[in-house]
Amino acid sequence: QVQLVESGGGLVQAGGSLRLSCAASGTIFSIKPMGWYRQVLGKQREWVAGITSGGITNYADSVKGRFTISRDNAKNTVYLQMNSLKPEDTAVYYCNALIGTVLGGTTPLYTNWGKGTRVTVSS
Repeated sequence: QVQLVESGGGLVQAGGSLRLSCAASGTIFSIKPMGWYRQVLGKQREWVAGITSGGITNYADSVKGRFTISRDNAKNTVYLQMNSLKPEDTAVYYCNALIGTVLGGTTPLYTNWGKGTRVTVSS
């Protein structure tokens, strides 16, 4: 079994910063792309940023230049540094990762989600 656990959410004023972390644990053979999504109540979950196992990053236009995604492969952890936060960044942030586990002599890949961490940006 693999788990993703996010942390680092909270309440911050507009213009402030937060750093989210997401740690993967369990029977992990490999971790492929990792990413962050966010969801506002009543709206669809939207992609925020992604990073490949080799460190190539990509961002949604709405956060480009303000957010930075990074990962520590030794710690099976992905981070999201969020600067210049805006009220419209308020959401529950979810970690996502494509993880290869070990199962009966094979290493199948599964998409995993964390349970989310809430970010609230006040104006």
